[in-house]
Amino acid sequence: MAKTTFPTVDKCTSIGREQHAVVADMDGTLLRGRSSFPYFALVAFEVGGILRLLFLLLATPLAGLLYYFVSESAGIQVLVFATFSGMRVSDIESVARAVLPKFYSSDLHPETWRVFSACGKRCVLTANPTIMVEAFLKDVLGADMVLGTKIATYKGRATGLVCKPGVLVGKNKADALEKAFRETQPDIGLGDRDTDTPFMSMCKEAFIVLPQPEVKPVTMDKLPIPIIFHDGRLVQKPTPLMALLIILWIPIGFLLACLRITAGALLPMPLVYYAFMALGVRVTIKGTPPPLAKKSIGQSGVLFICSHRTLLDPIFLSTALGRAIPAVTYSISRLSEIISPIKTIRLNRDRARDASMIKKLLEEGDLAICPEGTTCREPFLLRFSALFAELTDQLVPVAMVNRMSMFHGTTARGWKGMDPFYFFMNPSPAYEVTFLNKLPLEITCSSGKSSHEVANYIQRIIAASLSYECTSFTRKDKYRALAGNDGIVVEKPLLKANKVVGC
Repeated sequence: MAKTTFPTVDKCTSIGREQHAVVADMDGTLLRGRSSFPYFALVAFEVGGILRLLFLLLATPLAGLLYYFVSESAGIQVLVFATFSGMRVSDIESVARAVLPKFYSSDLHPETWRVFSACGKRCVLTANPTIMVEAFLKDVLGADMVLGTKIATYKGRATGLVCKPGVLVGKNKADALEKAFRETQPDIGLGDRDTDTPFMSMCKEAFIVLPQPEVKPVTMDKLPIPIIFHDGRLVQKPTPLMALLIILWIPIGFLLACLRITAGALLPMPLVYYAFMALGVRVTIKGTPPPLAKKSIGQSGVLFICSHRTLLDPIFLSTALGRAIPAVTYSISRLSEIISPIKTIRLNRDRARDASMIKKLLEEGDLAICPEGTTCREPFLLRFSALFAELTDQLVPVAMVNRMSMFHGTTARGWKGMDPFYFFMNPSPAYEVTFLNKLPLEITCSSGKSSHEVANYIQRIIAASLSYECTSFTRKDKYRALAGNDGIVVEKPLLKANKVVGC
């Protein structure tokens, strides 16, 4: 904490600041946490995997010694080298755009945000590498200017070194601020430590943010932009202790995941529920599922309309029913198809051919579909494709919820073949399957309703049962936000073209 007697940030008024310029530090000021290690660890794991995370963790004691007993700059340079050396710049930018905003936004300091958001011009001055923080600060918090440490690159890869004038701490922050604002004096300066004093002294008003671990972060609904889409495998922010636990658990968790997947693939479906429970996978079933269709009297199969959390949704639907339900998907990895205990059928994005195929499958029995077309981790439902509503009036909405404590079982940027493994690598993953009432005939297309009306109605009742929010976002919106593309990839020649990534 800075020794200079600046008033605390709660003394700063946020009324009438629309024309004012604010300059804020990041760690310990804009964010509650004073350590940037978790965010370096996220980049290390998401780009470099477990070995890079281990390297960073081993380098952390040295970084801490240098930070507290030599200089902040030396300690941060160790973290930068251990995290970034050899990484492709495009990979770092991808993680900064798709992964870090979720974690940064969950640690926003309420008092600092009150002042920062009230000002018309917002600048962040931070020792963190600009490449890590700029996407979050500009896209989510609406910062106009981000002044951070520049990392050195060579042929599209980070060298692990920093560019002159070095890490932005102390006098370097003041120099960067003077260069950016020139003759203009910022109205408000916000910092939290001694090395912030030089730049804070340049502002008309300056306020200190005291370390208060008990302060609750800004809630997600108070952010200017809600975080609906985010990527990355880690569920929790990787503090040094959590990073160590992740490294120690992954070998054990992978073996456990293989055992769980093998049990699900080889055992008869009526026994899978009990096998999962014995292996620590919790499955909760709510509502009353419909009875099996009787082909002898000409009944067609039921189409289960599922909200989409992971590619395992149809498998846990089958587990809850005690019988294998085929599922139509928007393409899953070949590995996932091989290990799947149920039949999966790929949609080919041709409306007429897809409709014909689904009708044929329903004549054979029950079928599952996830009309969102891709997964969403947050309490939102994406727009439902309306094709399914035109094909049958035997529609049963199913609300799916999953809970994971360590790893996410979905990805937009990584290899989707690992999705089921990461889900089952969680110590005790959980799925909740809620069967809602079968749609009355008067709300189906056979009674004159349009397919869009039916799809929107089902989206609303599933969202209501989960206390989720309906959106009009599509899979293209998700992939543009997280991967910078439409989610369309060119398959190898031996496969059909124009497959869509994800499920």
